[in-house]
Amino acid sequence: MTEGFSRPDRAPEGADDRLPPARFAYDPHTWKEIAHLLANLPLALFGFVYVVTVLFTGFWLTVTVIGFPLLAAGLMGARLWGRLERGRARALLGVRVDEPSPLPGREAAGGFLPRLWMALKDPVAWRTVLYDVIRLPWGILTFTVTLTSLFVLWPVLPFIARGLANADRAMVRGLLSPSDELERRIAELESDRGVVVDTANADLRRIERDLHDGAQARLVNLAMGLGLAKEKLLEDPDSAAEMVAEAHGEVKLALQELRDLARGIHPAVLTDRGLDAALSSVASRCTVPVKVTVDLGARPAAAIEGIAYFTVSELLQNISKHSGARTASVEVWRADSRLLIQVEDDGRGGARLDGGSGMRGLADRLDAVDGLFVIDSPQGGPTVVTAELPWRDRPAGEK
Repeated sequence: MTEGFSRPDRAPEGADDRLPPARFAYDPHTWKEIAHLLANLPLALFGFVYVVTVLFTGFWLTVTVIGFPLLAAGLMGARLWGRLERGRARALLGVRVDEPSPLPGREAAGGFLPRLWMALKDPVAWRTVLYDVIRLPWGILTFTVTLTSLFVLWPVLPFIARGLANADRAMVRGLLSPSDELERRIAELESDRGVVVDTANADLRRIERDLHDGAQARLVNLAMGLGLAKEKLLEDPDSAAEMVAEAHGEVKLALQELRDLARGIHPAVLTDRGLDAALSSVASRCTVPVKVTVDLGARPAAAIEGIAYFTVSELLQNISKHSGARTASVEVWRADSRLLIQVEDDGRGGARLDGGSGMRGLADRLDAVDGLFVIDSPQGGPTVVTAELPWRDRPAGEK
């Protein structure tokens, strides 16, 4: 055998042949569980006192004006306490739970009273209240057992800590995590409803402004011009004829502005012939050559078709105004239950959602109908905008 690497065939005489005694590992995870269990009592005591003091006071004062707002504020505070407990569970127990969807903001909720009602019926807050109530006896139990085990049952403390911590994990997952996808979806839809309402109001204001500053002003001038022409018809027929000719020109301009406004609301070509013809029409008005490819096989519901049209229309307007592109392309196709749109240009790039070119508004509109909006626009280009919309079949008889 090579010198320096010999191994005895058996242990020297007198050595202990027994296996080493079993040891219970106190690894970092175990110490975190112990810390969590020891912190249960003070935190549970605080949560219980908060619930009893704030919420019960709010209940008793519901006969007065301040009762319901105080109760709502108490529930919102419970929501914040639940966030702290989720953070503690993530840090010490390794529990990965999603944060529940936030309550809609003041504008999305529609005012003080709707927001008050949402806070009062918030299931996330009420589950946190239940969590705080049952945590007091549980906190006393876990604190007592863990503290006693530190001095009396040290060898088996890791097993005790693991069992108690698993019960804590179950409570956090059951009471402090989002109840289900439906709750999250409801909150998203309530928030999206506010976006839809704001968008509709903005569109109505735009239409009112365009009518007031455009066609309405021209029609007022037209009426005044025709009135003057009527007065001069007998005295100065030539001047009256010139005024009528000017009025005729004003009528043409007013009609064109009304057509443009109607096209902005919902173009007739989209209703009559679908996306292919409508997008080809809007592409022809773009300042750069645009190749349009539409492969759908069938027409989607009118609402989805309209959103797709106005999305492409605004993107092509941005290309005309901001991109400096030489060419662009539009592709529209269906993939299973989604309608996909891709608009690409070879311009300077740098487009962003917060760039002030209406991209944020487009993203919000698509999000409100469960759609997606993605921009890939490095500096120097090219810019590729991809939008997705849910496919909804057009009802029979809908035009």
